[in-house]
Amino acid sequence: MATSKSTSTYNRQNWEDAEFPILCQTCLGDNPYIRMTKDRYGKECKICSRPFTVFRWCPGARMRFKKTEVCQTCSRLKNVCQTCLLDLEYGLPIQVRDAALRIKDDLPRSEVNKEYYIQNMDREMGKVDTTSPGGAVGKSQAASDLLMKLARTSPYYKRNRPHICSFWVKGECKRGEECPYRHEKPTDPDDPLADQNIKDRYYGTNDPVADKLMRRADQMPKLEPPEDRSITTLYIGNLGEKLGEKELRDHFYQYGEIRAITVVARQQCAFVQFTTRGAAEVAAERTFNKLILGGRRLTIKWGRSQGRQGGGGDCAEMGDGEEMLEPVPGLPGTLPPPPADMRNNFFNLAGPSATATSDHDAAMMQSMMIPPPMAPMGRPPPAILPPALYLASRCENCLRHFLFPEQNAGLQGICPLCEMPEALLELSTKPVEPSPAPNCCMELVDKGSSPALIALGRDSRGRAP
Repeated sequence: MATSKSTSTYNRQNWEDAEFPILCQTCLGDNPYIRMTKDRYGKECKICSRPFTVFRWCPGARMRFKKTEVCQTCSRLKNVCQTCLLDLEYGLPIQVRDAALRIKDDLPRSEVNKEYYIQNMDREMGKVDTTSPGGAVGKSQAASDLLMKLARTSPYYKRNRPHICSFWVKGECKRGEECPYRHEKPTDPDDPLADQNIKDRYYGTNDPVADKLMRRADQMPKLEPPEDRSITTLYIGNLGEKLGEKELRDHFYQYGEIRAITVVARQQCAFVQFTTRGAAEVAAERTFNKLILGGRRLTIKWGRSQGRQGGGGDCAEMGDGEEMLEPVPGLPGTLPPPPADMRNNFFNLAGPSATATSDHDAAMMQSMMIPPPMAPMGRPPPAILPPALYLASRCENCLRHFLFPEQNAGLQGICPLCEMPEALLELSTKPVEPSPAPNCCMELVDKGSSPALIALGRDSRGRAP
């Protein structure tokens, strides 16, 4: 048991002894099998200076150890967590919550009055359920629009991270990855969020986190009413298939008398027209970005006057329909439509529609249908035979006839096919032009520096004679 000199030891019967702390989901961590250490009267409460039971635990892996900072009586007076001092229902600072609910702080600040006030409140809260908040928070009104906009709906476990290693900032940390602290660059020391006081947070004064959230709330979009006072119609978008006129009437009748409700099922939108402008303004203020019906968040906008609609507006004109998007660069454009005379001629057949074509188009189509002439299969095309003079020879081994160029005919005496030496016999001594017989085909063979034309001796169908 640790007590200080300021502790009232004579009033020991009012010291707090608890079995489990009052914590938010973020401080408790995501581990369902958490282990805590309990220290009875371990420290003084940082608000009322009374000794209380201190709990200490680790909210998760790679997280810092956390402990309770205030007693449960001070926690229930403000309905806050014993560790982070944020509201248990909305996850917001006390200053933001009190400003939204218009709660006036009446806690005394002097030591004598504070001790007397805490004893009386502890006695009154002992008569009711321990899970219900006490003080002015328990008597407050319902949630306001500001709380619904700023409320945190999921735990923020990033708040449980270890502190920054001061040795690493100075370049002297030698633990490396085993260091339990964060190796990150600290924030700007002039940042107001770097200097926070637990008493300022509890009493809701000069809280930098609350000031940041209030500035964010002021920058949120608002639905400004139109200048034309004759407009009393609200546009309701994103209805879906299940919401209809009955559901809309059951919700919007509370804001004032409704003149008409027009539902456009094809575009999933509706128009709610009130009899007075004041009722329409109240409905727009209380439902903008906050209305959820049938599990769908509805879009609320002001309608347009009949003169600006140009003959009756629909959902697409109100901006809730299809939007014109910019084209993606690099994609090909749309194909042009087919000609008028070819739209019904799917197979490109000559029919009644083809008679209207011009003579030029008919001639072009006829020329495309005639196949090009093909070379005969018996002999190679003339381009293979170069325009030169040759000397005829014959191989005694393979019985093939060759035509060698005049400048190097028979110099090597080697057959280009069977490669037999001294097998070539010269049949002519005068150069002649290559003119193969109709039943033979020629083939150009290049053997080193002695290209030759070989008479294969086959007919036009490729068969040997």
